[in-house]
Amino acid sequence: MRKQSGGTTEMLGLHAAVQRFPSQAGKIQDLLASDEAFQGMCDDLATAEQVLSAVDQLPAGIRIERRLEYERLVEELANEIENALHRSNIIPISRPQRP
Repeated sequence: MRKQSGGTTEMLGLHAAVQRFPSQAGKIQDLLASDEAFQGMCDDLATAEQVLSAVDQLPAGIRIERRLEYERLVEELANEIENALHRSNIIPISRPQRP
């Protein structure tokens, strides 16, 4: 589920993440360019949101269960992305080595 024609999946991942965290758009772009795990989270978020938006087309017998499943997945992915953005704010401070 990585790269579709012309990077479509990545663009959807970027869009999904920026929609959730608009004030972090620059950081999201930087992380997408440098962190494959972050790319995967954003792509997965975009895919989960697409599936969630189409859940009403499923048979009534499974619609509610799938909606709950994908709502939960979207929230979990959004939390992971938020944590990754937070971690990217942390700048390690190295202490001078003692002789």
